[in-house]
Amino acid sequence: MTNYQTNSDNGKNVWTKFPVVFLAAFICCFLWGSAAPSIKIGYGLFRVPAGDTPSRILFAGIRFTLAGLMVITFTSARERKFVHPTLSSLKYVAALAATQTILQYIFYYMSLAHTTGVRGSVINAAGTFFSIFLAVFIFRFEKLNPRKVIGSVLGFAGVVLMVTGGSLQGLAGRVSLRGEGAMIAAALASATAGCLLKLFSRHADPVMLSGWQFFFGGLFMILAGAVSGGKLTVTSPWCYPLIIYMGFISAGAYSLWGILLKYNPVSVISILGFMNPVLAVLLSALFLGERREAFSPATLWALILISAGIIIVNVKISRTIEGARPKRRGK
Repeated sequence: MTNYQTNSDNGKNVWTKFPVVFLAAFICCFLWGSAAPSIKIGYGLFRVPAGDTPSRILFAGIRFTLAGLMVITFTSARERKFVHPTLSSLKYVAALAATQTILQYIFYYMSLAHTTGVRGSVINAAGTFFSIFLAVFIFRFEKLNPRKVIGSVLGFAGVVLMVTGGSLQGLAGRVSLRGEGAMIAAALASATAGCLLKLFSRHADPVMLSGWQFFFGGLFMILAGAVSGGKLTVTSPWCYPLIIYMGFISAGAYSLWGILLKYNPVSVISILGFMNPVLAVLLSALFLGERREAFSPATLWALILISAGIIIVNVKISRTIEGARPKRRGK
């Protein structure tokens, strides 16, 4: 079997250069940050009420089937051949489809039907903490160090602050299993999928895996939503460009993110993902009119803590990504 694992310590690889890594991660986070506003706008355009689970699953399924087709088409054109999984890699596609698409987005879409875009986006940052925990203690990709601990604790503290509003009494009436609870479940599924993609990229092209897992995961959700009675009502010409853009969010961001995970430590890329809630909050304020919550003290302090986590973890990021220079002999 072909081994796709590439030495991430090779400083000549462009995907290990910090400016490239940071810019690529920013683009991914901007796309993902626009997902929550897009979904909530889509609920209105397609007339999907909060309690209509089959229609939510159908809506998500169409998005991810389109995303899969985009990735497969682009990758096949780039490679000048039809890119498809081998029999041996189908198990990787199935595992990713189950975690990254089906489980994550059933919970994610459920959450956004029962909470605001601002709250959901900030709480979803818990996935970064989960990623580091899984990478260190479950998958054993890397070791823990003080910077990872401090940065992760600060970032997760921001998530807790957003949920509680600054006090334990703030939990009353602010938290629900279908809203905030579902978003935490989505974050855990996302973290698991990220680690699996890192693991599977040793044996198969991560872009190919992303494309086909979106496609099969999306088809499963379309079938499940349709059989359960889900339906979408097109109320505006804007429905079509919206669903195409939502497909591109996943196609572009997850493919690029998979490449970053292939060549860099999971914890480094995951911490850069803390930009996601920052951009999501700003985009939710802009497109959903959630300015009051977006710029409330609790939200602002939560984002400050999250940003502090990025800075602390990335103080020596150029050495973390590109690899430390060899030590001189004789010392």
